[in-house]
Amino acid sequence: MQNIYQPGPSSQRPDKRNRATMLISCPDRPGIVAAVSHFLYEHGANIVQSDQYSMDPGGGMFFIRFEFDLSDLDTELPVLQEDFARVADRFEMKWHTFRASRKKRLAIFVSKEDHCLLELLWQWQAGDLEADIAMVISNHPDMKALVESFGIPFHHVPVTADTKAEAEKKQLELVSDKADLIVLARYMQIISPKFIEQFPNRIINIHHSFLPAFVGGKPYAQAYTRGVKIIGATAHYVTEELDGGPIIEQDVQRVSHRDEVDNLKRIGRTIERVVLARAVKWHVEDRILVHKNKTVVFN
Repeated sequence: MQNIYQPGPSSQRPDKRNRATMLISCPDRPGIVAAVSHFLYEHGANIVQSDQYSMDPGGGMFFIRFEFDLSDLDTELPVLQEDFARVADRFEMKWHTFRASRKKRLAIFVSKEDHCLLELLWQWQAGDLEADIAMVISNHPDMKALVESFGIPFHHVPVTADTKAEAEKKQLELVSDKADLIVLARYMQIISPKFIEQFPNRIINIHHSFLPAFVGGKPYAQAYTRGVKIIGATAHYVTEELDGGPIIEQDVQRVSHRDEVDNLKRIGRTIERVVLARAVKWHVEDRILVHKNKTVVFN
């Protein structure tokens, strides 16, 4: 009999039916926090968390994240959004609101290595990743039984040099209107600009090195040859520039001359799975603002 796993019970989590998040970026100037806070107060919202960051108080960009509770959110949030446009125009804001109760839908792309995929599945199963995993797509059939044991649809879409365009068309058909975020969990294929255009700042990749060092193939062999003392991993948004998108999270671990290539790989896999899971968690919790090729992460 097939084992079907479900995420942890929602009863273990705070009731977020009336909670929303507002993300704002705008030129820095006096009065921004006061204006937004007063606006939320006037509309009956209770701020439960706020974070802010200024790139340069003398004329840089300002970023802020508010979490707030608002009674009868379904009815009141559209009113709040319409009224907030006047505040946003005054301060030249780019802004978005998100309902905490609306979980983001993930499509996870994977090839043959399972460690990053497993970390996401485990966190989802435990209820620590507050998202819906809509599907897993792979260019190899190896993960089918594993993924389906969690009750998640698995799609095998083979990719060769001759069929890449056709395969990507099939992938886009699968994720269209069914995924809010694409997660490349060690998916060993380059994503085309056409695909990226459909998901701007909504494709997260894990790179098996501490960028920008040791890019390309066999990073751990390169690291071993150079006798590195630190190895790491980088999670970033995917852009047309290969491995050059805005970095969301990085981590490292010290190693020594005693660590052979296989040991570096083992250590690296642990870092990769943790770094990718953090980046995905922060994205689905609406904690990331992107400005040019950098991120502001309110974690």
